[in-house]
Amino acid sequence: MDAMKVLPIVTDEMLQQAFDIRVKVFVEEQGVPRALEMDEYDASPDACHHYLVVKGEEPIATGRWKEYEAGVVKMQRIAVLKPYRGLGVGKLLLEGMEQDAARLGYQASLLDAQCTAEAFYSKLGYLTESTEPFMDADILHVRMRKRL
Repeated sequence: MDAMKVLPIVTDEMLQQAFDIRVKVFVEEQGVPRALEMDEYDASPDACHHYLVVKGEEPIATGRWKEYEAGVVKMQRIAVLKPYRGLGVGKLLLEGMEQDAARLGYQASLLDAQCTAEAFYSKLGYLTESTEPFMDADILHVRMRKRL
């Protein structure tokens, strides 16, 4: 069985593989408009910290983080292809991203979780900060934070 690895995205080809996953999950499955899905942080592999999870050679998940404020990163665009959900892929990805952020000196991570994923992030140590859910791309979200 092929092992799963979290890789920092360093080439345009890898970044395109991340976009393909995000389009499948957010645009095709969840109906997020493509124009809302891509932004200035997707301009290049260096525009923010992008990651892929690969199983063997196959890209199966992606995520990114950017500095939110001094000492704090914001995790974004975390997406796992449907056949690989529930297998620990999201946990592996998020932990890899958190380790990289901590290694670079960040002390906290925050994210805007879809309400359907709030329990998943809670299990990984994130605490809900928002008092009320809010809409983002027509999907209910909550803000969550974790010390790294």
